[in-house]
Amino acid sequence: MKKLEQRIHKYLKARHWHNLRPADVAKSIMIEGAELLELFQWENLTLEEVKRQPEKMEHIKKELADVLIYALEMSILLGFDTEKIVRQKLAQATKKYPAKLMKQAKQEPGTESLYWRIKKAHRKRSKKKII
Repeated sequence: MKKLEQRIHKYLKARHWHNLRPADVAKSIMIEGAELLELFQWENLTLEEVKRQPEKMEHIKKELADVLIYALEMSILLGFDTEKIVRQKLAQATKKYPAKLMKQAKQEPGTESLYWRIKKAHRKRSKKKII
């Protein structure tokens, strides 16, 4: 991860982009994310169906790379240890959405998923802490 971060930092410095405003990078992440999402507009293909479309897969790779590069740029510019923040977030998600519970959860058509119930409860607790 560090080698990739160093390469991206070198890329930024060479273009005098190493002082970009975080808001501009965040906007770029969302713009590229929208371009990734656009590849799925008006369809709801399964994982297997997407993987069987080589042209779509190539477009996905390119847009996903754009999102990842901008996300890494944000981390680099703000001085974060990318690997550390990803590991911390994964640890939080592991506690929040226990694998055993999530595997057992059956989604009934027209009902709210267990994932969304947990997420809503977490947001309510977070809002109370802020207030």
